[in-house]
Amino acid sequence: MISLDKTICRDLEAAISREWLETNGLGGFACGTVAGANTRRYHGLLTAALNPPGGRMLLLSKMEETLVLGERRIDVSTNEYEGVIHPEGYLYLSSFRLDPFPVFTYEAEGVKLEKSLFMLNGSNTVQIEYRLLESPAGSKPQLELRPLIAFRNYHATTHENAALDPQILNDKNLVSVQPYGSLPRLYFAHNAEAAAAEGYWYCNFLYRMERERGLDANEDLFNPLVLRWALIPQQAAVVIASTEPQEIRKATDFRNLELQRREAVVASAPNRDPFVQALTVAANQFLVRRGNDWTVIAGYPWFTDWGRDTMISLPGLTLFTGNAAIAKSILRNFARHVDQGMLPNRFVDSGQTGELKTAEFNTADATLWFFEAARAYAAITGDYKFLREELYPVFTSIIDFHIKGTRYNIKIMENGLLHAGAPGTQLTWMDAKIGDWVVTPRSGQPVEIQALWFNALKVMEELAQRFGDENSRERYSTLASMASEAFNRLFWNNEKNCLYDVIENGATDASIRPNQIFAVSLPYSMLPKDRALAVVTTVERELLTPVGLRTLAPSDSRYRPRYEGDQRSRDSAYHQGTVWPWLLGPFITAYLRVNDGAAPVREHAHGFLRGLEAHLNQGGLGQISEIFDGDAPHLPRGCFAQAWSVAEVLRSLCEDIYQVIPATQQ
Repeated sequence: MISLDKTICRDLEAAISREWLETNGLGGFACGTVAGANTRRYHGLLTAALNPPGGRMLLLSKMEETLVLGERRIDVSTNEYEGVIHPEGYLYLSSFRLDPFPVFTYEAEGVKLEKSLFMLNGSNTVQIEYRLLESPAGSKPQLELRPLIAFRNYHATTHENAALDPQILNDKNLVSVQPYGSLPRLYFAHNAEAAAAEGYWYCNFLYRMERERGLDANEDLFNPLVLRWALIPQQAAVVIASTEPQEIRKATDFRNLELQRREAVVASAPNRDPFVQALTVAANQFLVRRGNDWTVIAGYPWFTDWGRDTMISLPGLTLFTGNAAIAKSILRNFARHVDQGMLPNRFVDSGQTGELKTAEFNTADATLWFFEAARAYAAITGDYKFLREELYPVFTSIIDFHIKGTRYNIKIMENGLLHAGAPGTQLTWMDAKIGDWVVTPRSGQPVEIQALWFNALKVMEELAQRFGDENSRERYSTLASMASEAFNRLFWNNEKNCLYDVIENGATDASIRPNQIFAVSLPYSMLPKDRALAVVTTVERELLTPVGLRTLAPSDSRYRPRYEGDQRSRDSAYHQGTVWPWLLGPFITAYLRVNDGAAPVREHAHGFLRGLEAHLNQGGLGQISEIFDGDAPHLPRGCFAQAWSVAEVLRSLCEDIYQVIPATQQ
């Protein structure tokens, strides 16, 4: 349980910098700040995934909440407008906790009011409850709630307009609105004493995080109705906002079902370390449905599912959390979409309707991570039958396309190494692009692509041997040997005692970046131990921080210490020094491998993760951010919850530090 007291809750800057997240297993979510003020266009109580996991529409932004004590009205909500905070409800906030839902406790004039909220798994539904904990003798506190609706794409903002239909349909314990005919009706099941139409625009909300990002930072929201309760102890005031009509009498059942489900998630943690348990809970929020199969949301609040992120995240999110069946579904799902030997990097969100989504194939590494994700799955589950029947033919086709060539000049070279790159493209995970400017193009032979290619060939060699495919085994073995010889001959930088980052047409890029760590961390490595040790030593000295690895050494003239400003400024810093926490996973794996992994070494490596353990109480509460500034104090940036950040830290903790054997293998 994460708990914050009033010293944080009543400090606006501290409370507004901490964000909570609820998800529904479909790609929908709710999120906001501890203070209650929305600081992002993505903050809202109900962002529905109308075409899971895409078609995301932010329907319900927030509730304006007012305690009525006789003639006294106390607003406990908080909003920010240009130059002013109004109302200042955070000043009544005495505590916040995740237990397991977001729970806010307000105290005003002897009244103590507790608000909790949660999403229902598998439904575009959020349930919000208010409980009277204390009140002065003889007082008759009342509660008024005014929903503020946005009804727009979650990347956009709403502004006052005449097209909105303000009409409400008001039945007993169920009121609904449909402000635009092209969007679904939003239902509010409730146990209020009264529900009445209002019909007002609240204008010019300021979203400070969007302003910092150089984006549209103002929004108008519409209030269609007001709900009123006389608060009494032991009876919660409840609102269930949903794209489907819900029955208010089921509120207690909904709550109990979610409590049971989340208790089961905690119980699935591979050990009782609170950090491992917290990461297991965090991991569950990224696992969502795509049709009848599963996929991985790359990050909240703005990413959907990406091939690269999914394959990197799969072992940590699923194999160490008791979700091997989900891992299998994810592998099967993506295998169906392989085309010309390439795994999709992302699916274009087609909006609310239609099953078909366009896949984008613009990555050289996602496909190669596919091999490693499948290897990890089979190693833990022993399910080689699935690999033989469904994945091995796909993998064979992928290798064949990489040999003869596929999109973006991805093709094996005469020396056995893999070339990848075309003008104007960014094919590796360092993929920032501003207009036509590819910030870190890395075209040619990037170091981690070679490491992943060798690893994929060795995986195929192992599978071919296991499946009795001797001709293919010899072929993959020969290709792997060629790649290893060329890699060690061409990529070693004697001057810096590490690996070059990219080689293109014989020219070497000596930038010290973290990509070389994969040449040590992947299960199959081309490096002799002395060189592997040198790589780890260099990366530790130049790139390691308490929250991850920098993407460029500070000694480099191109180093950018902070990720801030408008989109151009941010994207130009994205991989030029910005810290990525997910890289701690491979770094720790590599560190233990070259230092023999004895218990004292594992304990020392455990210390590399302490900064992220503390981070769970900052930024996205219970989550790990996408990135951090390169320079201290390493402020969190980007998405406040990132799949591979959580996945690789969890995998490394379990596999490397605690040496956990998942239950499916015991």
